[in-house]
Amino acid sequence: MDLNWQMIVESLPHGLVVTNPRSVIQVWNQTMEVLTGYPAAEAVGRDSSFFHPECGIVFGSAEVSAGPALTIPRLEECRIQRRDGGHVPVLKATRKLADDSGQFQGTVLIFSDLRSLKSLEGRLARLRAMVPPASAAERLVGDSAALREVNERIRLAAESNATILILGETGTGKELVAEEIHERSARARGPLIKLNCAALPETLLESELFGHARGAFTGAVKDKPGRFELAHGGTLMLDEIGDLSPLMQVKLLRLLQHHEFERLGESKTRHADVRIIAATHRDLRQLVDAGRFREDFFYRLNVFPIHLPPLRERGTDILLLARHFMDRFNRETGKSIVDLSPDVRRILLDFCWPGNVRQLENAIEHAFVTCPGTEIGLFDLPVEIRLTHLREQLCRKSVPTGLASPPFPRRDFTRRDSRVEPPPREQLERLLVECHQNRAEVARRLGVDRTTIWRWMKRCGLAGNQDGPSAGQPG
Repeated sequence: MDLNWQMIVESLPHGLVVTNPRSVIQVWNQTMEVLTGYPAAEAVGRDSSFFHPECGIVFGSAEVSAGPALTIPRLEECRIQRRDGGHVPVLKATRKLADDSGQFQGTVLIFSDLRSLKSLEGRLARLRAMVPPASAAERLVGDSAALREVNERIRLAAESNATILILGETGTGKELVAEEIHERSARARGPLIKLNCAALPETLLESELFGHARGAFTGAVKDKPGRFELAHGGTLMLDEIGDLSPLMQVKLLRLLQHHEFERLGESKTRHADVRIIAATHRDLRQLVDAGRFREDFFYRLNVFPIHLPPLRERGTDILLLARHFMDRFNRETGKSIVDLSPDVRRILLDFCWPGNVRQLENAIEHAFVTCPGTEIGLFDLPVEIRLTHLREQLCRKSVPTGLASPPFPRRDFTRRDSRVEPPPREQLERLLVECHQNRAEVARRLGVDRTTIWRWMKRCGLAGNQDGPSAGQPG
């Protein structure tokens, strides 16, 4: 053997084995000696099966047999047996050798050590086992009464097979709620297929939903299943259902009633076992009254509605969400931004958030781009949130008619505070600390009267030795 070729073979970081047409080993490099414990003197001349490569997962399909030329390597996960009786997980690449006339000359086997990778996979699996899957309450950040009601309805929806209608403004998390319902339902092992009804023209939407047969229209060169068919055994989320045309509403009505459909250009009736979750930011009842949404279709969808509150009605959750996004962006960017300035907290709580949670997330991400230190300041916020006149202008244009003004919901609890559910003791205690025991500020954040804060403090044992609402700092 040529010396330079021998040096190349011995310097490879992978195990190399070359066999003749009868599977007798001709080459066995030093890395194979390390992997198996067998020296080349014992391996060369023996049948290649002596170290028992037990293979499982196959990554390629090239056959190792005689042929006119070299083929793409066949990749498999294997275990090879060591001299001491142990086994080593490896990735085996197999490639045949042929001479110029195409005569089969033997096989090249390359073994890559997977022990480090398997060790990391094991550690990751153990870590995952220690951390339970995130529940809706954990993924939908917040502890307001409105969000607790949403979490309860998610639980009830997941336990049923009914059609779900998710209602909420843009950016409130409708897609996340659909994912939670699917993942916690008996259909979790099936697919979750999503389709945005507002993103496609009607002709293309019908094809995407029901599928089409070959030749159904120009460009339909082969049969294609639709989203409904692909969701068999799972869940189909129809987002922005309020944007459907009357014709598509009629076609979907039959699908909802009988789960039957025909592909475009085909007369064969098909059936699929699919759970429907619809979502929209529009007021469907208003659309029904205006004659733009079929009443029968509305009632077919509105079996179990889930209303997602806008962020302006989740005042107690705003700072929790902001800190949640800060934690995430700290991990992603490597920064250590740990606090919000008092001015920023005030603005976040007072803003109307027409874009809801998505807009708050974007605002925090913007701040991470500009913030040089560990605290997000006023000038780190986007300009439309930072400047008072822009905030007011945005909220006047964006907040739906009927909401209280100013934009942060000042719900009139003066006559109904006794029926308002108090927050958890931990949340109330945390707010008191953040507001330096200023009950007026706590009341402002929670949207209640300051005397209600005093009553809640007494109920939770947080009143201490203070004599009443007027004691201590201004309240």
